Amino acid sequence: MNNTGDNVFSHIPAAAGEGDYFTSFLDSQDFARATRRAVATDIRKFAQWFTQNNCEPFRAARVTVRDVTDFRSFLREEKRQAVATVNRCLVSLRRFFGWLTDEGHLPLNPAKKVKELNIVTLAPKGLEKAQVRKLLREVELRNDVRGSAICHLLLYTGCRVGDVANLELQDLLISERTGTVVFRNGKGGKQRSSPIPLPARKAISAYLDTRTFSASQKVFIGERGPLTERGIRALCEKYSVVCGFRIYPHLLRHTFAHQFLADNENDLVGLAQLLGHQNIQTTSRYCQRSADALAEATDRMSY
Repeated sequence: MNNTGDNVFSHIPAAAGEGDYFTSFLDSQDFARATRRAVATDIRKFAQWFTQNNCEPFRAARVTVRDVTDFRSFLREEKRQAVATVNRCLVSLRRFFGWLTDEGHLPLNPAKKVKELNIVTLAPKGLEKAQVRKLLREVELRNDVRGSAICHLLLYTGCRVGDVANLELQDLLISERTGTVVFRNGKGGKQRSSPIPLPARKAISAYLDTRTFSASQKVFIGERGPLTERGIRALCEKYSVVCGFRIYPHLLRHTFAHQFLADNENDLVGLAQLLGHQNIQTTSRYCQRSADALAEATDRMSY
């Protein structure tokens, strides 16, 4: 075995620096920016836990199956982290140690046999129709044409916050009778086109008529230039306070998915295409019952 594998994490638990092997691993995986950040956080978290609980510096060659199993228990039972979060950490570790094994720096992958926690799949929660109506009314009452365009785009196309932030003027093809939006920088680098229903076309057109002049080709412009993902989330937080319930971009994506299925006889294939899902199994979670629906169903039981 290559002994340099012992120093894989030599710099990680300290400052924010990354060891050479760690950086090479991240670069070799072609992760999206958000995924790269999440995986790095997961592995650093494990390295810190290892050092604190084993009272020894972290060395990849010293990691055992028991370490990974105990770390899983620590996250779930002591930190009370969600099952999905725990499982994501396990996947990150499995990938990293698997890479070290494939590269010949370790003889075995200690995370390979550690099973992920079972999870009961529930449909992601979306807004109720009354809540959507309230949101759009509050946006209209404030004459917030940009906010209206963003909310309509999220609610009527099911796009991600990154899709909105990266959208350029050339990506919008809108006429009186039809409309199409091209999302060029979707998750995983995929590109897709989505039709724009009439309410969204009207809202987007109204915004474009009043759009602040900018040298940038980005559709949505703020006071300091193109609106970022953070700016779009801040907009949602603002209306969360106004409406009295939590609103965030991905919740509006979930809302679109539920409404599309309800209005189109559970057309999963069509929804998968609109959401940009490569695997229809990912889309099928919207066919599951929500926690609220299950609660209502059990409340109707009697013996």
